[in-house]
Amino acid sequence: MNAVRKAWLRELGIERVWAAGSAPGVAVAHANAAGVSAAEPVTAVDPATAEPPAPRDDDGAQVEPAALEVASIRQEGRELNAEAAGAVTVLQPQAELVAKHRADLPEVAQEVIRVVPALAPTSDLSPKEAWMLLQQEVRGCVACGLCKTRTQTVFGGGVRRARWMVIGEAPGEQEDKQGKPFVGKSGKLLDSMLASVGHSRDRDVFIANVIKCRPPGNRDPLPEEVATCSPYLMRQIASVQPELILVLGRFAAQALLGSTAAISALRGRAHEIDVEGKPVPVVVSYHPAYLLRSPQEKSRAWQDLQLAASLEKAPAQ
Repeated sequence: MNAVRKAWLRELGIERVWAAGSAPGVAVAHANAAGVSAAEPVTAVDPATAEPPAPRDDDGAQVEPAALEVASIRQEGRELNAEAAGAVTVLQPQAELVAKHRADLPEVAQEVIRVVPALAPTSDLSPKEAWMLLQQEVRGCVACGLCKTRTQTVFGGGVRRARWMVIGEAPGEQEDKQGKPFVGKSGKLLDSMLASVGHSRDRDVFIANVIKCRPPGNRDPLPEEVATCSPYLMRQIASVQPELILVLGRFAAQALLGSTAAISALRGRAHEIDVEGKPVPVVVSYHPAYLLRSPQEKSRAWQDLQLAASLEKAPAQ
């Protein structure tokens, strides 16, 4: 064991788990990420009362309005081309969409509702243009009541074309203030966890939350809030094209896998979702905030990290 890894494991409090060298067995459970609708979120922003901040690209540089206008025009052209080709994506108001699918689902399944958008195959947007457009949509989103209480949206952070994608639940107080995911003590612990298996948000990881706005008082996300925000997350996954997804926390796991099971039943094994026809392994583990409150669970979290590392592909030479 090298000195760097040993230091990270010491911070996690799980050196002895690593020394044992026992990786958990892999039992694969399949889940379909096709979702219940091809609708994309509606961002009904009134220009007279709300003007989103200037958009920025992946490097933090401000995007010229002309460039964004070109991306928007291409997006509109994409929808027209799709209709002409017979690949029609039907857009519904988000509230109507959520109400419809809540009514269609049995009561036991209404705790989690996933709404997954379909991207028109005739799109002529470049990956970077599509990413910029998605960032602007999230920044100006007023599709649910969380827009009234947030300081700002938290789109995500890290490398856009990443090997790993980490998905959390919702921004906390500091994330809401800084506009970045997983900051403070939880963020430091997450960075330590990733470093212990050779990954970093600065190099090969993208981090996002299911919910892009902080729920007031850090309360649990509501089912309708998860349903409203899920399309943004699924479009992020489709754009990032990760080799593996690490899901942290019960709400995030239930939203992505379409399950109502407890996290104890979902962790410890590999799941799988379909991302544009490509199977992507999913590993569920505890949220870093929970691990800070319950350090005795760090050994199980380390087992989950070992499982995730065992599922990833070897880097290209």
